[in-house]
Amino acid sequence: MNRFGIRFAITTFGESHGDLIGVVIDGTPAGLNIDLAFIQNEIERRRGGKNAYSTQRKESDEVEIISGVFEGKSTGTPITMIIKNENQKSRDYSAVSQLFRPGHADFTYQHKYGIRDYRGGGRSSARETAVRVSAGAVAKLMLNELNIKFMSGVSHIGGIGSNNYNFDFARESEIFSLDPELETEQKRVILDAKESHDSVGGIAVVRIENLPIGLGEPLYYKLDSMIADAMMGINGVKAVEIGSGIKSSSLRGSQNNDQINSHGFMSNNSGGILGGISNGDIVEIKVHFKPTPSIFLEQKTVDIFGTEQNLNLKGRHDPTIVVRGSVVAEAMASLVIADLVLLNMGRRIGDLKKCYQI
Repeated sequence: MNRFGIRFAITTFGESHGDLIGVVIDGTPAGLNIDLAFIQNEIERRRGGKNAYSTQRKESDEVEIISGVFEGKSTGTPITMIIKNENQKSRDYSAVSQLFRPGHADFTYQHKYGIRDYRGGGRSSARETAVRVSAGAVAKLMLNELNIKFMSGVSHIGGIGSNNYNFDFARESEIFSLDPELETEQKRVILDAKESHDSVGGIAVVRIENLPIGLGEPLYYKLDSMIADAMMGINGVKAVEIGSGIKSSSLRGSQNNDQINSHGFMSNNSGGILGGISNGDIVEIKVHFKPTPSIFLEQKTVDIFGTEQNLNLKGRHDPTIVVRGSVVAEAMASLVIADLVLLNMGRRIGDLKKCYQI
């Protein structure tokens, strides 16, 4: 499936080494101010080639809106955005046209479809996430009208990290580090991995503030399940935590329950979600990224005929996914919330009457 969402839905298209990548957004309300500069800035946050801590594939990632916007406002029809690929080096992948790269989707794509685009992984490449970020920017423009805020950063890299979150600092950090005291050490971990032709994993944190009470469906479209679905759909994500996450499995109910007084919840172990529905508190998400599978150490694999081979990769790859992945996680969170906000409309007969001025 290439579609995500129900009321606010996106369909992405394109491959890593094709002419372009793109997204169609269906469900944007008419009359929304579409701030192209804001959308471009969100894409810029994700863009590689800016420093030593990301891939050296340099793309301008200039977004172009080709439908659904007139005189700066959404028309209510599908919004289509494209980003052209400018810096492909497909020859880097000719040596792996018949080999399965360990840790990549090559093996499963070949067996599922009987064919695969081996140039950078084709459709399975994280290159596609650039247009998810552009779609997330449109979702944020809509949600900003409701004062719903999103922020993200990196708490851990290669096991180095803490639970001290400074989102303002992360916004300016080259690696989006949430802890000013650990940024230098985290940078060193990335460069050490890069210099040894290896890679490291990490943890991104996404925070959502000012959510109204009531977002999420009771059973099959719960807020937490949709967040997990969205995050697990990002390349390289292996685990997702909400609120206390895995820590809650070692607590007693008396420790984990968020007691309530006249001022509200006295703690937030639930991560702002009860019964799959937002409770008005802060939603906090931890997203665990595996190490980048593209490394430049010799690895054992097999070719498409099952013959054992030794693999030596070439190309330009991120020494860690989590840095740019944190921006994608924030974008996916905004898509989930935009969808659920629209789904939540008209849940009471009084709301419908107000909407239609009855």
